[in-house]
Amino acid sequence: MPLALFLLAMAVFAMGTSEFMLAGLLPDIASDLDVSVGTAGTLTSAFAVGMIVGAPLMAVLARRRPGRSSLLGFLLVFLAAHAVGAVTTSFPVLFASRVVAALANAGFLAVALTTAATLVPADRKGRALAVLLAGTTVATIAGVPGGSVLGALLGWRAAFWAVAALCLPAAVGVLVGVPARPADAADSGSPSLRAEFAQLRRVRLALVMLLGALVNAATFATFTFLAPVVTGPAGLGELWVPVALMLFGAGSFVGVTVAGRWSDRRPGLVLAAGGPPLLVGWPALALLADWPPALLVLVFLQGALSFAVGSTLITRVLYEAAGAPTMAGSYATAALNVGAAAGPLIAATTLGTSAGSLGPPWASGLLVAAALLIAFPLRSVVAVRRSQRPATPARSPVGGPDAV
Repeated sequence: MPLALFLLAMAVFAMGTSEFMLAGLLPDIASDLDVSVGTAGTLTSAFAVGMIVGAPLMAVLARRRPGRSSLLGFLLVFLAAHAVGAVTTSFPVLFASRVVAALANAGFLAVALTTAATLVPADRKGRALAVLLAGTTVATIAGVPGGSVLGALLGWRAAFWAVAALCLPAAVGVLVGVPARPADAADSGSPSLRAEFAQLRRVRLALVMLLGALVNAATFATFTFLAPVVTGPAGLGELWVPVALMLFGAGSFVGVTVAGRWSDRRPGLVLAAGGPPLLVGWPALALLADWPPALLVLVFLQGALSFAVGSTLITRVLYEAAGAPTMAGSYATAALNVGAAAGPLIAATTLGTSAGSLGPPWASGLLVAAALLIAFPLRSVVAVRRSQRPATPARSPVGGPDAV
């Protein structure tokens, strides 16, 4: 894998840390800015909405610019938004800074996904995506707990400054490591914007985007509300919450890394091997939550399975959107973030039911079940088409390399 991919992953790590660390900082932010915790929680929604809207919007604005300058611009805007957020004493200003940061994050990720696909051979998009998403998984392992600890010791503003500081080496990495391409070369032979948007009418592309959103919704439905499960049914102290989050992050790193080696040639195999265990795992987590050893093991396994299946589906988005070379990354980003926004909202509706804090894992199970029910009868859609197969495909079992 090219060095430039790992430098892009460093920036994704900084952005992932910012996106996820807010959960541990909300009480401090609410107290400092004299708002309720519920009001402070709208910062999370603002970021999610900004990511969904920002992915296609920022990709459109950046499509006629070289990838390196777009990436650098988005990264510097993201840095500036965190600097403003770190010094403001106004909640509306902080809210606005989160929206701007989300737009920059979405634009960066959309362009980074498209750029990553051009840095590797055509049959290695899955591996390239795995490297980028590794930045997000490492953020859940180290960045998010680190931000929470920093916020507890020095205040939430210090955590914002730390994210801004992380952007500096990432910006240098992008400037040095990502190849520069003249704007006219970047546009050479590219279809019109209308033609790229028209790709969204293709059934195969729409379906893999839907499946990716459903699996990602299931992931974030439980991840967002994992703390109440750890401190409630499991009966563990609050210090175990970051441990559980780190286990989930470690599992997600393993899942996305392993799946990255298979998602190009045999996506059907990844989905067939990972989908059913993922479906069983969420109800198992709810049923065994009162047994801490089982809970912690399942948290790791579900993190691995969620990101293995989810990253494979997002890889298929890049393949199916090959006719939209400048917008493909934004379609993948939108699918990811629709799930990230919808999952917690769906899970939140279960908290007031008799399931209580165990409602989110049950909701995750239902979301995965919906994805598998849609995917199974249409499994050929997520398989590698003949035109997408590498020139020298690996030996496959009877029934084809992508039989599900």
